[in-house]
Amino acid sequence: MASPDLKFDVNTELSSRRTGMSFQRTRMSADRTLMSVIRTSLSLIGFGFTIAQVFEKLRDQNVITRAYAPRNFGLALVGLGVVMLVLGIVYHVQFMLELRHLRESMREDGLVHGESRFPLSLTLITALILLVIGVVAIVSIAFRVGPFG
Repeated sequence: MASPDLKFDVNTELSSRRTGMSFQRTRMSADRTLMSVIRTSLSLIGFGFTIAQVFEKLRDQNVITRAYAPRNFGLALVGLGVVMLVLGIVYHVQFMLELRHLRESMREDGLVHGESRFPLSLTLITALILLVIGVVAIVSIAFRVGPFG
């Protein structure tokens, strides 16, 4: 028969491992939330850019005389996508820093092992790259310069 101390140690170990895994699940959940922000921002940026470009090309070919309203609408959609992406990135970074801090304090208290790392999120890197593309799209639409102009 196992001693009561051994049973307590096993239960404590299992609890500590479950808590450690819950940090990983929470981290993955935060990545999924950022992915949904990326998806929505990408849609807004892509749709806004397309509207602006289509009406700009129609104006260049003299099919329509003015394209300012659709251009401004497209610019507004791209801007909304960029703002949404910035807010999503800021929220994600703040949340992850707080999660890392909480995990570290629990590790110091011996409540979790904290052996696995919290690597830099590929989702965050993707969001930052999309942010750069969105800003370049805004500059391209507004000033008719750059790679998308």
